[in-house]
Amino acid sequence: MSKPKIAVIVGSTRPTRFADIPTAYIVDKAKAHGGVDVEVVDLRDYPMPFFDEMASNAWMPSVNPVAQAWQKKLAEFDGYIFVVAEYNRSITGVLKNALDQAYVEWAKKPLGIVAYGSVGGTRAAEHLRNIGVELQMVPVRHAVHIGGGDFFRVHPGFGGSGNLADIEASIGAGAQSLLDDMTWWGNATKAARG
Repeated sequence: MSKPKIAVIVGSTRPTRFADIPTAYIVDKAKAHGGVDVEVVDLRDYPMPFFDEMASNAWMPSVNPVAQAWQKKLAEFDGYIFVVAEYNRSITGVLKNALDQAYVEWAKKPLGIVAYGSVGGTRAAEHLRNIGVELQMVPVRHAVHIGGGDFFRVHPGFGGSGNLADIEASIGAGAQSLLDDMTWWGNATKAARG
């Protein structure tokens, strides 16, 4: 069986986003890990309107062509790692909208998280896990959390280095465990769906 194909979904679209730094970090870690194949999927490339369909695509096909393209892209993957910013104790609005624009494609696949914010994006991560359960995803236990002093140390907007190698001691074990989880659950759910 081939390795699970995992989308690394960039969950922020702001011009000044920090997300590109942890996205590059987890992609590099995944390539070195070797248990999964990864591809970056950027929400900037899918400018969907706020959810305005008659119903979820669990019940009827979506009409919006960008939503259809989003669903088609998601269907290519065996799991998802979300790079998540914490905005006011939750996920970004654009990520919530993207989650709502699909249903069938998410089901029975693992959900991993790389989160960042003042407290490591933990509150956003917990919201995302709950949303994932409703979408029939399998949230994995381990995650990467970039928070506190580490967040400010590497965030360029706060004078940080922009280099996550500077905080490897804090996040490296979490990244390894996340990728181990994504490999195991990616293989297990792929076999079960087959």
